[in-house]
Amino acid sequence: MEYVVDAVVSKFESGQISRRQLVAQLSAMAAGATFGIGAHADEVAAPVAEAVGPSFQALGFNHIALRVTDVARSRDFYAKHLGLTLANESSGSAFMNFGSSFLALFRGDTPGLHHYCYAVENYNVLEAEKKLRALGLNPDQPKGTDRIYFDDPDGIEVQLSSADHLA
Repeated sequence: MEYVVDAVVSKFESGQISRRQLVAQLSAMAAGATFGIGAHADEVAAPVAEAVGPSFQALGFNHIALRVTDVARSRDFYAKHLGLTLANESSGSAFMNFGSSFLALFRGDTPGLHHYCYAVENYNVLEAEKKLRALGLNPDQPKGTDRIYFDDPDGIEVQLSSADHLA
């Protein structure tokens, strides 16, 4: 068992697995030991890493999009109170920069969250669409764009993007 633990910790220390994968693998080994199940490093590490590894690796929020009843009023509010700067505007939307992120405002009858977007590592829209479909999700990938959207379990729309996606 000590050899197995050392092998998994070495994978973590060399960057081959994430902290989450390390914890999951050590937990799986502890559970196996509790029930008298023996395992070798290669029998435990690979299947558990695949089972608990994320579908995508989020690097941070790219943007949040809100539905607002009055785009100009909301634009002015965020500029005045949070120092956001206008990047782009149309009659029904405004995009405002802050740090390396942005806020998108879309005109809507009911105010609320429109969607939020994660910047993900090694983003490729076609590969993301294939992966989401294989995972049983129903992504929307508007043709001719690098955007992909899908709903979380509560129906909240999530978007994925590259780290350099701009307003």
